Amino acid sequence: MPTFIMQYARKPVRTRLVSWTPAILYMVLIFHSSSQSDPAPILTANVWDKALHCSGYAVLALAYLWALRVEPWTWRRMALAAVLLTSLYAATDEFHQRFTPGRMSDVQDWLADTLGSVVAVTLVAAVKRGAGRRAAGSTVNRV
Repeated sequence: MPTFIMQYARKPVRTRLVSWTPAILYMVLIFHSSSQSDPAPILTANVWDKALHCSGYAVLALAYLWALRVEPWTWRRMALAAVLLTSLYAATDEFHQRFTPGRMSDVQDWLADTLGSVVAVTLVAAVKRGAGRRAAGSTVNRV
């Protein structure tokens, strides 16, 4: 049996369940909001629609990164998976909105959702890179 399957199987189910809980809860919140014709009228009247999509799905990408952190994956694989999962969920959400009265499915919304996930993952990568440099610099300074 391949090694990665053996490693995957060794993670406790409870650990995975706890790590995936924020993402699952957030997906339920998105689904609930998408089921309403205008879930936040004051917000949508004052904030650009694409900014709401971008920021909302950036949060989902962060939740996916949180969930995937327990897997024996490289950072690049986690980042790619977070973006792909977010984009896939966004596509299903846009499809779901086709059946919600007062809502419409829009490819531009899906693109904004996907862009939000890319921005979130890129920011996390930049923070990780900066933290790594600071840690390396502090070790050099102590010597």
